[in-house]
Amino acid sequence: MAVATQADRVAAAWAVLADVPDPEVPAVSIRDLGIVRAVHPQADGDGLDIVLTPTYSGCPATEAIADSVRAAIDAAGLGPARVRLQRAPAWSSDWISPAGRDKLRAYGIAPPQHLAAGEVPVRFVRRTATPVPCPHCGSVHTERLSAFGSTACKALHRCLDCREPFEYFKPI
Repeated sequence: MAVATQADRVAAAWAVLADVPDPEVPAVSIRDLGIVRAVHPQADGDGLDIVLTPTYSGCPATEAIADSVRAAIDAAGLGPARVRLQRAPAWSSDWISPAGRDKLRAYGIAPPQHLAAGEVPVRFVRRTATPVPCPHCGSVHTERLSAFGSTACKALHRCLDCREPFEYFKPI
């Protein structure tokens, strides 16, 4: 891929990263999930620095994501790419793009609800749960079956109207 300027190279990298799927939820790109925090030209002008914030600090897919990023950037002729993990500020489910939320819903996973202004996502006391809308029929008549789904970032729910089980991407 021929790019005229560093700004063009960075824009091309963002476009490429929009097609790199999350290894645990392949219907959504790492860009749509908000995992890609920044793309910068390297100081020597030869490659790119890609900054990633994993959804969880102990996310088992972090290495696979970094490898996929380097491979995608190299395949597009934009490399070499250097990946740096940035854990602060911690990833927030509010960073998921509107398109990413739509893709999660279409995949059968209820997207996380946005945090209210000033709301703290991690609590150690029980709070009244906001109903999670079913991604299949839209009903809010749902129940949580398990705090954990196929991964730590998801919970298992069931719709009491259409009776379909679904995963809910937890807000954090």
